Amino acid sequence: MRPLYLLLFCFTFSLANAQWRWYNPQKTDIPVIQNQGWTNEIGKTYVRLPNRAEQAVRPIVWELSRNSSGLSIHFYSNAPRIKVRYTVSGPLNMPHMPSTGVSGVDMYCKDENGKSHFCYGGYSFGDTIQYFYNITEKSPLHSHGYEYSLYLPLYNSVQWMEIGVPDSCELTFIPVFQEKPIVLYGTSVSQGACASRPAMAWSTIMQRSLEYPLINLGFSGNGRLEQGVLQFITEIDARLYILDCLPNIYGKTEPEIIRLVCDAVHQIRETRNTPILLIDHAGCSNADTDSSMFNAYTQKNISQHKAFDQLIKEGVKDIFYLSHDELDLPSDGWVDYVHPSDYGMEAQSRAIEKKVREILKLPVGKLSTTTPVTQRREPHNYEWQARHQDILALSQKETPKAVILGNSITHFWGGEPIGPRRNGTDSWNKVMRKEGFHNMGFGFDRIENVLWRIYHDELSGFEAQKIVLMIGTNNVDINSDNDIIEGLRFLLSAIRERQPKAAIKVVGILPRKDREARIKQLNEQINKMVDKESCIYIDAGVALLGKDGKIDESLFSDGVHPNEEGYRLIAPAIASF
Repeated sequence: MRPLYLLLFCFTFSLANAQWRWYNPQKTDIPVIQNQGWTNEIGKTYVRLPNRAEQAVRPIVWELSRNSSGLSIHFYSNAPRIKVRYTVSGPLNMPHMPSTGVSGVDMYCKDENGKSHFCYGGYSFGDTIQYFYNITEKSPLHSHGYEYSLYLPLYNSVQWMEIGVPDSCELTFIPVFQEKPIVLYGTSVSQGACASRPAMAWSTIMQRSLEYPLINLGFSGNGRLEQGVLQFITEIDARLYILDCLPNIYGKTEPEIIRLVCDAVHQIRETRNTPILLIDHAGCSNADTDSSMFNAYTQKNISQHKAFDQLIKEGVKDIFYLSHDELDLPSDGWVDYVHPSDYGMEAQSRAIEKKVREILKLPVGKLSTTTPVTQRREPHNYEWQARHQDILALSQKETPKAVILGNSITHFWGGEPIGPRRNGTDSWNKVMRKEGFHNMGFGFDRIENVLWRIYHDELSGFEAQKIVLMIGTNNVDINSDNDIIEGLRFLLSAIRERQPKAAIKVVGILPRKDREARIKQLNEQINKMVDKESCIYIDAGVALLGKDGKIDESLFSDGVHPNEEGYRLIAPAIASF
């Protein structure tokens, strides 16, 4: 009976595995491991420093750089179930940090409106670690799949990993994002101690909110502002450097700390003009009951702030400071004397993100129209993130003289990057291309989606002569007039911040079938707001109306999008100013 039992077991096991398709991120044609520096060197391994660093940094720093803290893998999948299996090289947990944080993974999904959702996964820890996810949330677009982010272990080294979906389902890895990263150099807290799971490290919480790549170079007990590490950091063309090393600077006098901090900033400034943020020691849980602990971190903070003042007097530009008082960690926000709990990580992330948004000029309002967010409402037509990356690449290749920002009405007009369809090729080529316009329209975009794109560099790195904004029609059915007006005002401020020399024209929302009266009233308000903002307003859509104030359906393909003749009528008014 035993041979028969074994045969039956093997057959069942084989059948179960045959029902799953497994994907290995290290066996892709292009790098897909996010939040790494030096992707060309290490983009298919789960480490944080390139091999040449082994001879340039201390052995313990090199060893810690093998941990995958901050790394993530993004993918699309329409699977109702997802499995992750992998092995690690180190101990699964620590006395003050659970296996789920030290060695676990964490998965989030985004719905079609860009809202992020935590995905709980059952798990088992052993020689091979396994996570199991059931995706039961339904939406109209679920058959086309969600966008997933899988965050890797904070304090362990991943040897190999596979992501599995049922054989009838699909999984597509998202290539490494090409936007400039934030680079964090810090301590065990920066690395993620003592978060209960990877996505609860303060740096990852902030990364999920800002949605910039963030390279985590936190080295437990060994973030010491060392020249060897800083040399590698300066190789990265970052949008911001964060130095959070004070807790690991031991046995130094005030003059020594001042010199260490100043030398670190000067070393970065030798090659980079990127903003630098210095962060105070966040303090200790027992500072109120142990005066020696209070005095130790307070003196470090005093010393670093004196270094900051000295740098300012020297004329060093674009350096910023986040104080202990601004961090303001709650008394219950610790696991031990210095490492935050998830509660503390949340508080620290909020404080640092607030400062980062001030530095990078990324304000967020209280309305949905003033909150930057991605979307994926038309994956059957195009991939929103892929188009964003294509636009960034095109702007680097061919500097835009003029830009038009919008939704599908713009996207499907014409020009490059090529959209899924072109409804007005002739007028685009004769009018818009002649004026040098780049098409930055995205199908089904709303005001808040354009805000995200502006915050993510679509108007950065060049000086445009003209910018046309034609957005808002997809907000009409879900937002009040006031929300739309304030969203457009907020958006114009973001545009002006990045393109101060450009002439800016706002096109009134084009008329829509059965919405003509509402849109006419709304455009009157938009006109008044635009005038106060010292921009140009044009109601190009009047050319698409009949004498009865209703749309001329012969000028539309579907009651919303103009056809070739409709685009021909509105193109001159939009392009010329």
